Amino acid sequence: MSLDQLIKQCKKSELKAQEQLYRLFSGKLFSVCLKYSRNKTEAEDNLQDSFITIFDKIGQYKFKGSFEGWMRRITVNTVMQKYRAQDVYDIVNENAIEAVEVEVDEEGLSMDVLLKIVQELPDRYRMVFNLYVLDGYSHKEIGKMMGISDGTSKSNLARARNILKEKIELLQEKKISIKSV
Repeated sequence: MSLDQLIKQCKKSELKAQEQLYRLFSGKLFSVCLKYSRNKTEAEDNLQDSFITIFDKIGQYKFKGSFEGWMRRITVNTVMQKYRAQDVYDIVNENAIEAVEVEVDEEGLSMDVLLKIVQELPDRYRMVFNLYVLDGYSHKEIGKMMGISDGTSKSNLARARNILKEKIELLQEKKISIKSV
């Protein structure tokens, strides 16, 4: 069955088609949720909420553009709405902090370790970091999504980068000291 046929069946609320669509895209959308969540359990909740919204709004999909991209936008927006509703942002208006470059040694850190470090960021910093660095949104777009100013978005990104830099350097120092023992 083609993707277009599957989507048409989902528009008719056919459960088998919805299950097949979920199986087809849940892995990719889970990775999106994982980036924006504090842990795996929260990411699973966000994934479920996203699919509820996807199935609720699938009738609005007009077969123009990437269906996966459409679902990805819904997933990011669903997660952002959830966090706005929880009022997790500690919004601070201040000038942007100088950008920080983070260097990882040749041996690097595993993706699991890097993901864990990003998940440990305060919610507002994690959201801005992921939206800007990983998903390519502009500070203006992030500001609209999160209800903050462009400058606050820039400041939160700089703070996130500083925290990540400190944690990565600390992990690399621990690696070096363990190797030299």
